[in-house]
Formats: sequence, C-alpha cells, structure tokens
Amino acid sequence: LKPPKAYNSLQKGALIWDPKPLQVKKIFEALKKGLNEYLEAHQAELDYLSGRHKDTKRNSRLAFYYDLDKQIRSVERYIRKLEFHISKVEELYEAYCIQCRLRDGATNMKQAFSLSPSTKASRESLVELYKNVQECTEDMCFIEGALEVHLGEFHVKMKGLVGFARLCPGDQYEVFVRLGRQKWRLKGKIETDDSQTWDEEEKIFIPNLHEKFEIKVTELRGLATILVGVVTCDSINFFTTKPQAIIVDITELGTIKLRLEVLW
Repeated sequence: LKPPKAYNSLQKGALIWDPKPLQVKKIFEALKKGLNEYLEAHQAELDYLSGRHKDTKRNSRLAFYYDLDKQIRSVERYIRKLEFHISKVEELYEAYCIQCRLRDGATNMKQAFSLSPSTKASRESLVELYKNVQECTEDMCFIEGALEVHLGEFHVKMKGLVGFARLCPGDQYEVFVRLGRQKWRLKGKIETDDSQTWDEEEKIFIPNLHEKFEIKVTELRGLATILVGVVTCDSINFFTTKPQAIIVDITELGTIKLRLEVLW
C-alpha cells in the first residue's frame, strides 16, 4: 500500500514533471552541509555563552546573569529549529531516493516485458508497470517541490561592474538577473569620479532546484541598447553561512566583470 501524500504545501501548477535525481542530490548535499555549518556555529556560540553563564553565576551579577540566560535560551531554541530543519530535509530526501529506486526498477521491468513475446499477461503487466512509473515520477516531483520549501533565501547585493578602461564616466548599464520566474532588473551609471550609482542594491531570490542564475548586461546609449554579455551561474556554492563574493566574466575576454554578493 502506498503511504498517504505528506506534501500538502505544494501547488500542482508549480510542479516540473521531469525529476532530476542527480541535480537534487547535489542540492541536498550542499543544503545539508550549509545547515550543519549554521548548527556548528550556533553550538559554538552556545558553548561560549554557557561558559560565561557559569562565571557570572559565581560572581552573582544578577542583571547580567539573567540577560545572559535569555541569550542562551534563544540560541537553544534556534538550535532545535535547525535540528528539526535538517531532519525534515533528510526525511524528504530519503523518501525521494525510495521513489527513485522504485521508478528505476519499474522502468527496467517495463523494458524487459516489452522485449518478451506479447501475451495478454505481458500486456497487462506493461500497463501496470507504466502506471507505477507514472506514480513514482509524480511522487518524485511532489517531493522536489516540498524540498524547495526548505531551501531558504538568497539575498543578492549589487557590488558594481569592473571594467578598467572599458568603463567611462557617463556610461549607463542595465543588469538583468533571472532565477526561474524571479527577475531583477536594475540600471546603473558610471559617475565622473569613477564611482557607480544603481537604482537598486539588493534583491531576495528563492532558491530553485532546477534553475541557474541567468545574468544579462546591456549598455544603454540613448535609445539604443548594446548587448555586453549573457552568462549563467550555478547556485550550489551559495548554501553556506558566510557571504559569497562573486565576480562573473560578462564578456568572453573578461574585460567587463560583474561583482555580486550572495548571503544565504
């Protein structure tokens, strides 16, 4: 008997009916590593606060002692949330792997039956195996959607263009960043002192299992626009506690680069 679906937070319209187990595995490993980094950092903070808590108790400075006690309780609550988050992600990925193995098994059996002589029994088996493959595929897609809910947020900051002699005072540029259906369009200008002003500096993106960041830079000259370059950027390395400084070559020769900072 199949277990009841536990992915009620999903909308069918958001599903991609083409599961990608290898990509999901890479994202899961990066996500788990990042969550464990956060857990270790907060555990180290808890150990430090607990040590101070014991010293303060001996010195009996009550006001400071109770304030420290509140901090410890807050960190402990956050650690419990992180532990639950990690266990939920592991549970979802385990269920995903089970459905993936079931789908692979049903697919192999379907191929074997299709090569055997056609009989009524083999045709009925093929129909049943086809249904099994479809059901496993559907479950994998639902689990992928459930896993995306636990990926957090990427806070992307614009740090400007780097172009040496290519960037001149008065030049205007437009940067377009896309992640799946999420879009960020911002315009900037090179000032006379070589500084840059941009109409937006930060954007929040929701991570996606299947999509990469697409970055397009154009130069604005009056009513005309000149394409500088288009690049894609994988998000797997962004699942970490520290802000990631990114320098992307926009042109093939790297004469113009884009600097971004991503905080997960």
